[in-house]
Amino acid sequence: MIVASLTLKNISKSFGKVPVLRDVNVHVKDGTFCVLLGPSGCGKSTLLNIIAGLAPQDTGNVLLDGEPVDHLTPRERDVAMVFQSYALYPHMTVSQNLGFGLRMRGVNRQEIERKVTEVARLLGIENFLTRKPRELSGGQRQRVAMGRALVRQPKLFLFDEPLSNLDARLRASVRLELKQLHQHLRGTILYVTHDQVEAMTLGDQIVVLHEGRVRQQGSPEAIYSKPADRFVAAFLGTPEMNLYRGRAIVREGRTFFEGKGFALDLGDALTGLADEEIEIGIRPEDVSVNHATGVRLQAEVELISNVGSEIYVHARIGGERITVKAPKDALLKAGQALFLTISPHVVHIFHKGRLV
Repeated sequence: MIVASLTLKNISKSFGKVPVLRDVNVHVKDGTFCVLLGPSGCGKSTLLNIIAGLAPQDTGNVLLDGEPVDHLTPRERDVAMVFQSYALYPHMTVSQNLGFGLRMRGVNRQEIERKVTEVARLLGIENFLTRKPRELSGGQRQRVAMGRALVRQPKLFLFDEPLSNLDARLRASVRLELKQLHQHLRGTILYVTHDQVEAMTLGDQIVVLHEGRVRQQGSPEAIYSKPADRFVAAFLGTPEMNLYRGRAIVREGRTFFEGKGFALDLGDALTGLADEEIEIGIRPEDVSVNHATGVRLQAEVELISNVGSEIYVHARIGGERITVKAPKDALLKAGQALFLTISPHVVHIFHKGRLV
């Protein structure tokens, strides 16, 4: 399989007077599974259509392996796209759907049969080749849609929220299969989703898009542990990060955060932010629940969320609410006092919306 790198340079797009994409710059190395993550309306699908050649950009360039492809038609770009709606031909069998693109390119019958059989075996749908789409489950139809892209062996695969129509259990199963498929093929994939779990589990790289702008690009681990700004911090994580607005106060060379009814030691750094308004973020799993004395903060339990594998405690510190991850065997109830330890090194500090 021939794979290609993808480079987007200063891509902008507006519909009328409404800007949808603003100076998008992204580079995806060949063989990478890159996830384009963002909320609905952030421009993800529009960007995918521009890459495929289905919609023109206003400014900027799309490059495959360093070569501009803006002047090429969708057919000439050698890009395969998998849609959320499957887009299968209802009157054709699975085999005919899989081989349709090859037939349109004039590939001989024997080669089509060979490739269709190979891809069907890879996806576990070899027993469904004579069926029509209406005779398949949602997961099987999605495999056929992916197979139709795979059989062409394009330079670049584009996936537009392909698992959105599946139920949660099936989505998790197909997600695992898709990751294994990429490890087998090592093709270049750009995958669009608003689901952070999909992004974190599938992607080698994640590009976070918001309001038409790239907010951060990096590995899942880097984006989760060091979010570039407040939006990325709040968007990634379930339950989401605890965020508090307040002021930085410096005392004897140490910086403290003063929030609504509570204070937190931030250590001996950031003395340059004295008296500045800042925002701090704390992930629920970074808070230690401790009933001993000498801990940092006292909270009052408001609600317990038991999700089976773990327990989340919703509590109040001062005038703010906080969500923390507690030990599974913790015996807690509403109204109970709770003591929390928060180490300075796990606190994310934002100044004017950006990570400090």
